Amino acid sequence: MAHDNPADLPGISPKQFWPALAGRSCGVAVVTTQALGQRAGFLALSVTHFTADPPTLMLSVGASTSALPLIQASGVLAVNYLAQDQSEIAEIFGGKRDLRGDDRFSVGEWGQLKTGAPVLRQAVASLDCVVAEMIERFGTMLVLARLVDFSDSGRGDPLTFFRGSYR
Repeated sequence: MAHDNPADLPGISPKQFWPALAGRSCGVAVVTTQALGQRAGFLALSVTHFTADPPTLMLSVGASTSALPLIQASGVLAVNYLAQDQSEIAEIFGGKRDLRGDDRFSVGEWGQLKTGAPVLRQAVASLDCVVAEMIERFGTMLVLARLVDFSDSGRGDPLTFFRGSYR
């Protein structure tokens, strides 16, 4: 039965949010940037296409994410989609290992494409982007990033996240 005013329906709680999304499978990506002589990155499970013309991605960055000030300073980022055998890199950039800042780049072979943002050479694919717009909502920055270059390693299957585990 339809509700007279859907905007008046109560929402689920923040505690219920992640279990509600557990049934979706998503690619595991590490978003990286470089500015002010520093590299930074974070694990991102919410990266998707926005539009093909111009080629643009959409991702969310928590306001407390340490990489956010460097993304804002540089205006560039790279999205590195991890391969099945790269769950260690996911754990490092997801904060599950005791590594911070540039130390997170000690695992894997890193290079650069056009923007200078760090790209993981062994990633399934790396997307090199320029920030087009940032919109702050609910303590999160919604980033629209225009794709300017990419690399495809030709590696096998991607690492995915489903029901709380890497697969």
